[in-house]
Amino acid sequence: MNITTEQMRFWSPEVRKLKPYTPGEQPKIQNILKLNTNENPYPPSPKVVEAVQKVLANSADVLRLYPDPDASELKQAIAKQQNVPVDTVFVGNGSDEVLAHIFKAFFVQEQPVLYPDITYSFYPVYSQFFGIRTKILPLNDDFEIVVDDYKQANGGIIITNPNAPTSIELGLAAIEEILQANPDSVVMLDEAYVDFGAESAVKLVEKYENLVVCQTTSKSRSLAGLRVGFAIAQPHLIAALEAVKNSFNSYPMDRFAIAAAVASFEDQAYFEAQNQKVIASREKLVFQLNELGFKILPSSANFIFASLPSKDAGELASELRERGIIVRYFNKPRINQFLRITIGTDEQNQRLVDTLKNEILV
Repeated sequence: MNITTEQMRFWSPEVRKLKPYTPGEQPKIQNILKLNTNENPYPPSPKVVEAVQKVLANSADVLRLYPDPDASELKQAIAKQQNVPVDTVFVGNGSDEVLAHIFKAFFVQEQPVLYPDITYSFYPVYSQFFGIRTKILPLNDDFEIVVDDYKQANGGIIITNPNAPTSIELGLAAIEEILQANPDSVVMLDEAYVDFGAESAVKLVEKYENLVVCQTTSKSRSLAGLRVGFAIAQPHLIAALEAVKNSFNSYPMDRFAIAAAVASFEDQAYFEAQNQKVIASREKLVFQLNELGFKILPSSANFIFASLPSKDAGELASELRERGIIVRYFNKPRINQFLRITIGTDEQNQRLVDTLKNEILV
């Protein structure tokens, strides 16, 4: 859509300056293999479908009424699964909304917020949207966080763990070092991909009053289409998030999302089994791509970050697309020779490998 400067006169001045986040492509073409948005290749638990159908069966009674504004049943299910008190749980309409509330609640400060130069690209958008000062800290040459860089004056710290798009995990010992060095700043860990092999910092929440851990059901629980995210922190931080949420939208969770997420958290066996399948497929794909000459960063996520020294990454992404396979290419400094490839089923991954081996790298 082309908007003229004349038409933009109706916009608020701050909106004219915004540089919105660009989500991964959702193509409407048939037979496309989507390995670009880190969606789970497997369906959610059958119990999720049953729960949604139960809501539908009672739709005449429940859809005319607002849902529970506190999503109490969902908070209880999360608290039980995470083994934390229910008053340490906050829920929202996808982790992106939860992140927005975290930015507003904690990071509008005089000192700049610290986060890496290569990380989730929504953070600069939120920072601009809320008028938050930032200081961007470079990852090292191995794309790892330099812990000592986060021992300086700041208005908060943001770390995605495992990082996106690099897929690299930061260990809990390093996270504790950052927490201990910043007792008067909120440290937010975005654990969107933690269930695929990394160690969660939720176990540290009881110990550190400045820690907020944010997670999602979109990846490891296959609920990207229902938008359910949550945060875990000590009650005094949760109270701030609730204040922001109730000043913005007091009914963010609909009945379908609540019912589906509760069912997912109650089916731990299915959740663990599907994650193990993704992890096994990831390791197999890494081996196969290494055989083709790819260099792949160590991954604890449901995606890999891969480069091929003999081929331009942008050209490779285009050639894959021509053959019906979409991967994520970031044309940005330091990472413009990498592709982020979502882990699919073994069959989907094999299609990728065969296409590379037999059609592109011949």
